[in-house]
Amino acid sequence: MGRHRRISRLPRTTLASRAALAAGALVPTIASVGSAHAATPQAAICTSDQPGLADKLSEDINAALDGSTATTAISLHDRTTNTTCTLDADRTFDSASTVKVTVLGTLLWDAQKDGRALTQEEKDRATAMITKSDNDATTALWKQLGADKINGFLQAAGMTDTVLDGEGHWGLTQITANDEEKLLNLVTHANPVLSEDSRGYILKLTSEVIPSQRWGTPAGAPGDAQVHVKNGWLERATNGWRVHSLGAFTGGAHDYTITVLSQDNATMDDGIANIEGVARAVHRDLNAPAPSAR
Repeated sequence: MGRHRRISRLPRTTLASRAALAAGALVPTIASVGSAHAATPQAAICTSDQPGLADKLSEDINAALDGSTATTAISLHDRTTNTTCTLDADRTFDSASTVKVTVLGTLLWDAQKDGRALTQEEKDRATAMITKSDNDATTALWKQLGADKINGFLQAAGMTDTVLDGEGHWGLTQITANDEEKLLNLVTHANPVLSEDSRGYILKLTSEVIPSQRWGTPAGAPGDAQVHVKNGWLERATNGWRVHSLGAFTGGAHDYTITVLSQDNATMDDGIANIEGVARAVHRDLNAPAPSAR
């Protein structure tokens, strides 16, 4: 007997107009002026096979974003309840350091094709890139791989809306929440693109991120979940702070991923608070006891 999925929409809200910052503290390797995105809010959609969950998530995510002046995109998927939620998930953002997961995925995918293990230098750089968000290590791997290999991985991963910066600045890669969810799905589940060993390596490094960078989507995660995270943050002269968080939550009965991308944050702390409000709502709702059957 088939199951009907419940679809729920978040109420449409109006975002306040924002003044561009006169100057931004730009990361030297990605210091160029970005283009502004019109903040046109869209109604987000949640669906779920679990009765009542789509409505609850919609209500609580909307409440978490109420009053925020940030432009926020969300994409999440819980496989246990076959639940998805999206909010403006095809909007493009500067990637900042979230692209480092893509760099690692490309490195491993390319090594797989050559049938080789990573060198010690590659392992050292990959560890620094993910666990400490080291920019120099990222730049070295980015140059080693080159645009052709990175674009090859994006194509294999189905990340068709992710576009590399024309001048080669990795932090200005254009990403969407939906594409980042595709990447998280590859990392957390068997697929023909990344081998079991490659997926395990990415999961290991993203579970070992230093404490000062474990903010964002892990906020409110259940204590028995294995937490995997990679965040990104960047201030530019237009659209204020970009603050992003990619999270995967596994182990036990947990099997879900959350992507939250944002810009137009006045400060980095504002962006973190915005993401963590959404994350707490999602974790609470996904891990609430299921309604008892009558």
